[in-house]
Amino acid sequence: MRQSALTRQRLVGVFVLGLLLLYSPVLALFDVAAEWAGFPVSYLYLFGAWLLLLLLAALTVEGGKQ
Repeated sequence: MRQSALTRQRLVGVFVLGLLLLYSPVLALFDVAAEWAGFPVSYLYLFGAWLLLLLLAALTVEGGKQ
């Protein structure tokens, strides 16, 4: 399999993971009135999921280049 096709498949996987992480019923699980270290749990989840998706996309695109 060519490297570009594998990268494309992995990016589609990251996209689908992003859809699942940011899907409304999943977001509702973290919509509570709790705080952790002074930050609302929903904010931590949103920014954590966003950071995870960015890191996975960057590793997918840049990881294959040696």
